[in-house]
Amino acid sequence: MSTRTAVSRAVVVGGGLAGITAALRLADAGAAVTLVEARPRLGGLAFSFRRGDLWVDNGQHVFLRCCTAYRGLLQRLGVSDQVEIQPRLDVPVYDLATGRHGALRRDPLPVPLHLGRSLATYPHLSLAERVATGRAALALRGLDLDDPALDQESFGDWLARHGQSDRAIEALWDLVGVATLNAVAGESSLALAAMVFKTGLLSDPGAADIGFAKVPLGALHHDAARAALERAGVRVLLRARVTGTKPAESGRHTVLVEGERLDDGEEQLAPADALVFAVPQDAAYELLPPGSLTTPQRLLELGYAPILNVHVRYDRKVLDRPFLAALGSPVQWVFDRTAHSGMTGPGQYLALSQSAARDEIDLPVAELRRRYLPELERLLPGARGARVTDFFVTRERTATFAPAPGSARLRPGAATRTPGVFLAGSWTATGWPATMESAVRSGNAAARAALAADQ
Repeated sequence: MSTRTAVSRAVVVGGGLAGITAALRLADAGAAVTLVEARPRLGGLAFSFRRGDLWVDNGQHVFLRCCTAYRGLLQRLGVSDQVEIQPRLDVPVYDLATGRHGALRRDPLPVPLHLGRSLATYPHLSLAERVATGRAALALRGLDLDDPALDQESFGDWLARHGQSDRAIEALWDLVGVATLNAVAGESSLALAAMVFKTGLLSDPGAADIGFAKVPLGALHHDAARAALERAGVRVLLRARVTGTKPAESGRHTVLVEGERLDDGEEQLAPADALVFAVPQDAAYELLPPGSLTTPQRLLELGYAPILNVHVRYDRKVLDRPFLAALGSPVQWVFDRTAHSGMTGPGQYLALSQSAARDEIDLPVAELRRRYLPELERLLPGARGARVTDFFVTRERTATFAPAPGSARLRPGAATRTPGVFLAGSWTATGWPATMESAVRSGNAAARAALAADQ
């Protein structure tokens, strides 16, 4: 048993939300922390870049009111005033195949009555489908999230067993599930899907109210995060890559780092009591000391799911609401990014968020343009006479882990078998899908495990 009573020095590898959270938590506990990030910025997969007069988020990252850990991080960074949350859930849904407009809204009533009126009048389902959906929601609410058997079944199979038609799955369950899980129901673990719907829609009336950043994500996850880390005394190394680790005295770990901004291009960090790998699962597989996990190959079995984002700039306003969900079209969700991007001059900037985009992620930009511009004209009448002044795409081929049935056993916890070595990342065993909330929860878990190991 260790004779040390506290973590005196820690190294966090990875500057995404998980790494930022772990570093702040360890620094707040009194540790001298170094955070190492290979890229020139913090924020991981939730970042911004400059394109002309636009600040472009790499993807449309939203959160829900129930994302308490992520909201807590925003508060810690001092930027809670730079996000907004809907006062009440309101998701406009337009079906291009039928021409019907509908919405998913909540009323100020207790669960599950808060969604009753919305489901009862949802125009994209028949009366029989709406009744069956209500029964399935009640059955979903009764599932035990701690039951390991849930992870062995697909959400799609469960929905079919509970009377959900293909139309109901497309127009309701996948409308929400694809955006949160990054997989269709038939390819999603029931455990993760149940967690999403129970927590977001069936726990607290306001849990699913949608939150957005009012500024580019980089302002939150890089600018504010770096300032908070520096105030906490964390040494931040950007453009620095960890090339290896080796054990040091008394169970500590020495980290080897190389980067163009380091002295002589390489540095050996002082031995650390705690080493947190807040990196993607394949990078963790490469960096973890031998023997850290019983079955390290599971990290590679977890796999990835992509997200495609299509960005379109028009010479005039074509969307009259903050966002819109679509049915009967390749388009999934459309967001107005004009104000958030700092765009100057006339026009409007839209971003299409296309989850579970395995079949499209590598298509040429020209083909995506041919596919999506006509769909936007079908969806938004104002786009039919508008001129497209810019069209580009961002691709995240490894946006999330693949939330397939059986994925729970592949997700390790924060502690490893190597004393002083911990894991963080949205892909670790947080119980959440790969979201910003999961990333922050994992960073908190890694820091807690590191501090608890020294008690």
